Amino acid sequence: MKIGLYFGTYNPIHVGHLIIANHMAEFADLDQIWMVVTPHNPLKKKATLLDDHQRLQMVFLATEDYPKIKPSDIEFKLPQPNYTVNTLVHLHEKYPTHEFSLIMGEDNLKTLHKWKNYEVILDHYDIYVYPRISEEEENIELKSHPKVHVIDAPIVEISSTFIRNSIKEGKNIQPLLPPKVWDYIDHNNFYKK
Repeated sequence: MKIGLYFGTYNPIHVGHLIIANHMAEFADLDQIWMVVTPHNPLKKKATLLDDHQRLQMVFLATEDYPKIKPSDIEFKLPQPNYTVNTLVHLHEKYPTHEFSLIMGEDNLKTLHKWKNYEVILDHYDIYVYPRISEEEENIELKSHPKVHVIDAPIVEISSTFIRNSIKEGKNIQPLLPPKVWDYIDHNNFYKK
């Protein structure tokens, strides 16, 4: 089975994440998309994150109607901060018959050279890249790497930061969130302070 791993803090998960995950599930040569909830991205401050299980619950609520998209808490059980290369080794040991690939935005591809053991990832795993609007220089060398597949997917410019800030300001951002996720956030008063 070919599994696309879509890593994120999902703080919170929003319709942009779902559009990309569903597009990869339907239009890339992947059987399933696992949305891997990252407890601590080494490049982000942990203080701004909701509890791991609350973010996992939001991903579960957002994906339960999508049979090809699954929430994953695999990184909850691994040492932190989480490094993708370590997670991939763990997944390969746990699911030896699965073929794993990474899903990332073009912005992440531009910083891939900063990741721990990024060469190992490039040598052993396909990377499916979705487009982003960006002012930064493109990493042409990585983009043309045989393991990198740029997917013609919709460009979705919604950020979790924008959603959190908008909720804090009392704005109605319901259209940017799956309805069950909005209800969960609203019921628990998340991001209001």
